[in-house]
Amino acid sequence: MGRTHGGRLAPPRPGTRSRVTHVNEDSSRPGTAVWTVCAAAAVTATAVAGARAVEADSDWYRALRKPPWQPPPWAFGAVWTPLYGTIAWSAGRALGRARGRDRARLIGALAADLALNAGWNHLFFARRNPRAGLAGTVLLDLANAHLIRRTAAVDRTAAASLTPYAAWCLFATALNLSLVRRNRTPGGSPGH
Repeated sequence: MGRTHGGRLAPPRPGTRSRVTHVNEDSSRPGTAVWTVCAAAAVTATAVAGARAVEADSDWYRALRKPPWQPPPWAFGAVWTPLYGTIAWSAGRALGRARGRDRARLIGALAADLALNAGWNHLFFARRNPRAGLAGTVLLDLANAHLIRRTAAVDRTAAASLTPYAAWCLFATALNLSLVRRNRTPGGSPGH
């Protein structure tokens, strides 16, 4: 396995021994591409489902008392777009490498994570309930840790690429907690 053919390692010649005992396969495997497309479709559906619930311009949301460290509205789209791309890439890469039960468990972890991701918007915005949103985002943080653990069992690079997503969700949890604390009326609605 030392010769190259088109930039890739070629199999050893018949009758020779390979000195390489383990070769990491790259993410250009045909199966990985299919899984990446599937993951991208699932992530896109999550983004659309979540976005349908967001009412950042509603009177209710604008009336909430927000912390001074809350990012400006445009920052959320600027952050979520690459995060969603990273989730799709990571999932595709890991699912393309996983086999059998590992793949099934990874699919389950990804599905739960994406459902909680979209669900937060519905809990917070559609229900107009920061407390319900806080419960949802804490569950999402736990699901992120589980997804990263499942992904790392298959591909450490894919798992590492999920850390910005998990970090942003932890930030969102802190922001959501601040909104709950600043808006303590029943249901988390601002008082008038």
